[in-house]
Amino acid sequence: MLLTILELVGIVAFAASGALVGVTKRLDIFGVCSVGVFTGIGGGIVRDLLLGVHPPSSLSSWPYFGTAAVTSLLVFYLHEPLNRLRREILALDALGMGLFASTGTIIALENNASSLAATLIGATAAIGGGVIRDVLVNEVPLLLHKDLYAVPALLGAASVVTVSEFGLSTNGALLCGTVFAAVFRLLALWRHWGLPGPRRTED
Repeated sequence: MLLTILELVGIVAFAASGALVGVTKRLDIFGVCSVGVFTGIGGGIVRDLLLGVHPPSSLSSWPYFGTAAVTSLLVFYLHEPLNRLRREILALDALGMGLFASTGTIIALENNASSLAATLIGATAAIGGGVIRDVLVNEVPLLLHKDLYAVPALLGAASVVTVSEFGLSTNGALLCGTVFAAVFRLLALWRHWGLPGPRRTED
């Protein structure tokens, strides 16, 4: 039950952030909802494809798609007050990333994936929706920016695998991975942490 709830919360967080990007790009209602829905369920679809789950649960179970669609519609009609909540939206995106990292890892483990495969699948699920969102609106994916995004997702997924191997319950592992990844991402934004870029050469 907790796994399903966390998945739905993650979908709401990602769909809201995706729909707001669509609003800032001045898309029509179909465009805003499309970006929101694909952002919300994209990571889950990628995860299921990697695990060989056909059709993906996000498409075969109406609550997942419906949650993303309703969230996107609400953002379309309520975007004016939401646009002033930039920090809150960044926090939502971080929460969604953490949720998908942990739930994706647990689902991979439950499908008998190895520890390494589960970690990579969890991280991919966490960043997949954001990459799809950025591609749809013709932006450089956040994954490729200097600030930390994929690293918190990867470490959050790895923490789920680690605590699971030490015997922590599934619910405990979910909470641990979600909090670790989301807090790490927010700290990186606050402290302006980033990976080193290439050296600039003098002409």
